[in-house]
Amino acid sequence: MEIDTIDDKEFDIPQVDTPPTLESILNEPEDEEEPFILEDTCLLNTENIDAHSCETSSLASSDSGDRTHLKRKRKTVELSTTVHGSVLRHSILKGISAQIVSAAVNLNQALRLCLGSTATGAEYGAVSALSINHDCTRLLCGFAKGHITMWDLANGKLLRTITDAHPPGTAILHVKFTDDPTLAVCNDSGGSVFELAFRRLMGMRTCESRCLFSGSKGEVCNVEPLLTAPDLKDHPITQYSLLAMASLTKILVIGLKPSLKVWMTFPYGKTDPTSVPQLAWQFVPVQKVVNPVLAFCRGDTVHFLLVKKDETGTIHVIKQRQLQLNCDIISLNVSWINSRTLVVMDSGEKLRVVDRPSQEELESLDVAEVQLVYNSSHFKSLATGGNVSQALALVGEKACYQSVCSYTGQMVLLGTKSAHILTLRNWRERVDCLLKQERFVEALSLAWSFHEGTAKAVLGLFGDPAKRKGVVADKMIEILFQYVERSVKKCPEHGKIQVMEQHFQDMVPVMVDYCLQLQRTDLLFNQLYTRLVENCVARGVFLESLEPYIVSERLGCVTAPVMRDLLTHLQDNNMMDSVENCLIHLDITSLDIQQVVQMCWDNQLYDAMIYVFNRGMNDYITPMEVVMGNKLLVYISCSLAGRAYPLGDIPEDLVSQVKNQVFEFLIRLHSAEAGQEEELYPYIRTLVHFDTPEFLNVLALTLEDFKNDKQALEYQQRIVDILLKVMVENSDFTPSQVGCLFTFLARQLAKPDNTLFVNRKLFDQVLEFLCSPDDDTRHTERQQVLLELLQVGGVIQFDEGRLLGLAEKAEFYQICEFLYEQNHLYDKILDCYLRDPLRKVIFNYIHNLLSMPGYSSEEKHCVWEKALLHIAELVTLDPAKSADLVAMHFPEEVRPIITRLQVSRHGPLVCSSLVALFLWQQVTNLPLLRLSPDLHELHIGLLCRFTPRQLTDFLKASQDYRLEEAVQVTSLHYSIADPVYGKGKLAEIQGLILGMLETFNYEQTLLETTTSLLNHDLHWSLSHLRAAVSRGLHPRQDHCNICLQQYRRRQDSPDDIIIFSCGHLYHCQCLQRKGSGHAEPRLLQVWSCYKCISSQRGRGGDRVTTETGRGRSTSLAQVKTHISLRLHRATKNSKTNPILVKSEVLHTIN
Repeated sequence: MEIDTIDDKEFDIPQVDTPPTLESILNEPEDEEEPFILEDTCLLNTENIDAHSCETSSLASSDSGDRTHLKRKRKTVELSTTVHGSVLRHSILKGISAQIVSAAVNLNQALRLCLGSTATGAEYGAVSALSINHDCTRLLCGFAKGHITMWDLANGKLLRTITDAHPPGTAILHVKFTDDPTLAVCNDSGGSVFELAFRRLMGMRTCESRCLFSGSKGEVCNVEPLLTAPDLKDHPITQYSLLAMASLTKILVIGLKPSLKVWMTFPYGKTDPTSVPQLAWQFVPVQKVVNPVLAFCRGDTVHFLLVKKDETGTIHVIKQRQLQLNCDIISLNVSWINSRTLVVMDSGEKLRVVDRPSQEELESLDVAEVQLVYNSSHFKSLATGGNVSQALALVGEKACYQSVCSYTGQMVLLGTKSAHILTLRNWRERVDCLLKQERFVEALSLAWSFHEGTAKAVLGLFGDPAKRKGVVADKMIEILFQYVERSVKKCPEHGKIQVMEQHFQDMVPVMVDYCLQLQRTDLLFNQLYTRLVENCVARGVFLESLEPYIVSERLGCVTAPVMRDLLTHLQDNNMMDSVENCLIHLDITSLDIQQVVQMCWDNQLYDAMIYVFNRGMNDYITPMEVVMGNKLLVYISCSLAGRAYPLGDIPEDLVSQVKNQVFEFLIRLHSAEAGQEEELYPYIRTLVHFDTPEFLNVLALTLEDFKNDKQALEYQQRIVDILLKVMVENSDFTPSQVGCLFTFLARQLAKPDNTLFVNRKLFDQVLEFLCSPDDDTRHTERQQVLLELLQVGGVIQFDEGRLLGLAEKAEFYQICEFLYEQNHLYDKILDCYLRDPLRKVIFNYIHNLLSMPGYSSEEKHCVWEKALLHIAELVTLDPAKSADLVAMHFPEEVRPIITRLQVSRHGPLVCSSLVALFLWQQVTNLPLLRLSPDLHELHIGLLCRFTPRQLTDFLKASQDYRLEEAVQVTSLHYSIADPVYGKGKLAEIQGLILGMLETFNYEQTLLETTTSLLNHDLHWSLSHLRAAVSRGLHPRQDHCNICLQQYRRRQDSPDDIIIFSCGHLYHCQCLQRKGSGHAEPRLLQVWSCYKCISSQRGRGGDRVTTETGRGRSTSLAQVKTHISLRLHRATKNSKTNPILVKSEVLHTIN
């Protein structure tokens, strides 16, 4: 939509000599051809315009420059996405007189056609600020040249002209009434804020001005007084007449009454200097109490401050949760549409509707077409010469304070060619806007949010919650009828069947879902299904879409025709799993029992059949006669526990009856159709054969659930007796099954509240059966069964001595271990580990028992001795783990252990253990184990005998063997001169030994020679040093080489004189000032000749270093030393010669 510039000549607008009054304009008859209307731009063209915004080209005002063209892309809304629809209605004001329009868009003229005159406009400049009081009787106008006028809106009379309210030469940026009609505030381009108090004395209208904030302390660019609605005029905060001020660095909240008081300051922090500070007040209900909240921002973060007064009268300003937006906000004056909805404008001229509690953006509306008027010229104070700071002028580039305002939920935007109004749509308009674009899914989602009270920015819904839900539900039913008609009429008639199926799969589930949410199954089955059944594809999609709702129990009752169609459709498409899932979740009254039972028998749908028998006929026995397997065990467990199968609960009045029926079924002697060959108790026998542990678990659960039920306990004792008779006297059961029975019995008998009775002789029979030495089959299984029986408390049922004897004969070493551990015979457990070939955790057991607390010293010692006794067997099991064990717990017994292995003629074992010990020592490098050289040499000999290929690596890696003895040991096995050993691996050993001998002789000679040279060098150095220290020194000059004063003439100074071996003389203080001395730990002070060091640095600093390095690298005697003499002057006889007091060796090496 484009609005062309209005040309006076084109429209033949005559010159107006006398400006019309406000009364004449208001009484002017409307033109019938061009009436005054509110035009909704969002409904002009629903095909090309997005429902959320009106896409236009951006044309900014001349003050702020061009804006970037920003356009929104349409987004697809999914079912799970929150839909808000079009929240704002954008309208354009039309039909105002052409003269008024022409004058209104002329930014260089004052608004003289309505109020004032041409002369007034030329004198005061352009209107820069407007404010109307709460009863719309007074208008305050601020002008670009700093004047302020007050007008009577009833007759257009000028009441006051204020010229001295603020410093001259500054433009009025803001002028605003407070709740008090005699009090207003203004803000000028100098950054100052003034209070305007209107008085009328003796018929004279006056205005008193008071400075509230000086621009010299920080320029204020926005002010906002707290205005109260009529229904909140008695609020306790209103008596303070609050005023919020926004400077370039912080926010201030002050109270104007009863006296001026600063309530709070809040700094922005680091912000963009071009961002515009914004302020907006709103009364918001917080915890059922309405209090004012100040929203302020500069940049992209909106802060909220809650102002409240407690019971004691204390005022509190509390910071609330802030709102983070990804945009630069240039207007918050639009601000609060209501207490929950906030509207802001960013620098891209987009209005953003935000829900404050959830911080969710509801809509983004592009208003670039408005061509918003900016206040840049007034912030730059161009009418008065531009005497403003650069910071304020920079903020003014985006300032549009006077072009955007809000009143009673409406927002007015002042453009260069027209005025625009934006208001909240009511809930019905938002839904209809989506319907006009045929976005039925989004419309239903939005309507449902209104129904549930989760929608944001809601307008137009009144009454109690039930009434509101009823109104919205009627609207949703209307939408559903439109949606089903559209789905049928716009169904693709040509192409693949999959296209038609996809068409209905996108639409039908939506209808079903919302009908069920509205609890309108009558609408779903009687009207929507009747319309969809005309299309066979739509009918199938509808029936299949019911399954998830039936399974989730959102749909419990289906009409008989629909149920019949559903079962037929699923059966025809071989979807029997879906049939069973649906049947067990539906109300039994909606089923045709005969049809369902026949279908279940034919297709073996046992879950559905059990459900129909239980719920439809109260028959809990018949299913057990035909159902077998795990399903039967679960069914029995549920029936005994009072739960229905497969879901739900048995009615309370039938629980006891069902329980007794199940017990009677289990203990029957014969089945209903028993033959002559049928054994006794067929049902229990079959269940035990099928899964003994699970059947016993079911019995265990019943014992827990019916502890106080006497009849149930009698049934349980009867079942246990039957199990003992069937399983102990019958050889068809495996040891595991028999063990499971007695494990179950042992658990029950061990409980303090046990009520079962079992003959103890039966346990003895089971023990003999499991420990039979003549039966070698299932040895591990029988041992494991007996171990589990003992672990659950069955040990009290046996004689311990007899049990141990039987376990040893049957080689049940785990049983023996269990009994030994009960009696703390830990050393005998080692015998069990050594005898059991399947268990090799003996090393961990020994280590844990010897290391962990909780065992007595006697017990540990017994285990220690037992392990030492069987060390050969341990080395045979695992040499590496044996080495770890020896190193950790037997470090002092290494030699006896090796000796014992040698005596037993276990040469390979000795070799293996030593290899492991040496490897352990190399890897850990811990001081726990130190192997003597003789063990190294013994190891070398064993390597020569058993593993000669490892000898070379050991000789290279080890450093602890003695060379001569190693040579002797190897010579016992190898002759070095024998030519046989000159080839292959033996040649390598030969070369290694000869090389070792040669290296030994060379190193011994080198050590002796080096010692002799060092002794000679040290003697020579000490003799020369003694000679240098005892030699006297004579200075080259009689004056200091730094201050150039003769030392003989400085009689008044007690300073020391320092002479170096080079002949240079210095005062001690002179050297200290030049930094030529430093302290060392062993000497009081170390000095260096300043002149020599300076000359060396001039020739190159590297030379000194080179000489020093050379001196250190040649000999200690070549180090050149300097000697300094510290001389003291004689205080009594000035003509005497210097006296040699002391000599010091200075460690300065040149």
